[in-house]
Amino acid sequence: MVLLRRVIGDALRARRQGQHRTLREVSSAANVSLGYLSEIERGQKEPSSELLAAICDALGARLSELLREVSDTVALAEQMPGVLVPMVDEPVESTPVAQSAVRKATNRGVRQVTSDGAVAVQVRQDSPLKATLRSTRVRPAERDVVCAA
Repeated sequence: MVLLRRVIGDALRARRQGQHRTLREVSSAANVSLGYLSEIERGQKEPSSELLAAICDALGARLSELLREVSDTVALAEQMPGVLVPMVDEPVESTPVAQSAVRKATNRGVRQVTSDGAVAVQVRQDSPLKATLRSTRVRPAERDVVCAA
């Protein structure tokens, strides 16, 4: 099952790390405690809309961009069998993606990989009710950029 707060947290962390900024810098700019921002990024707390807007502002991102990114990740997850519903332990087929991506994914215990050409999503089933999503945007130069970790 995909938890929205985890996908939001992953997207925020990816943006912060992409800017090479620390939790302390962003928490100070957003006027939120470092510990609470850390819990949001880890998907343990769900931020209010006001707090989410303040964090986005501190990251120099539009709230709509972040929500669109989260929406894209969840939309891809909905297309994958067993992500939003309990999964039975049996082999699953996934959408074809680059062989290197599949090889990397299988080395980490990832159960499924799917792609729509612009965004690839890997799913690791941590427990029957918990899945970890990792989405990457595919750039024209065949370079993956992590959008959510």
